[in-house]
Amino acid sequence: ETALPTPSGGEVIFINTATLEELQTLPGIGEATAQSIIDYRTENGNFANLEDLDNVPGIGPATLETLDPLISFE
Repeated sequence: ETALPTPSGGEVIFINTATLEELQTLPGIGEATAQSIIDYRTENGNFANLEDLDNVPGIGPATLETLDPLISFE
């Protein structure tokens, strides 16, 4: 399997402030999952780490591994 370039040109996505459109630039994140991330953030507050992101429906271990170098929790 070949590595995909980051859709955002190598910029990190700030998971706690990203818009729906920004979240959708992440590999494996479609509109429904992006909305789930925003809904979770709204209901539970900011994500502290990758483990928090694992609680979002539609995101599993493989997706987390892909997202890890592309996102920031600051």
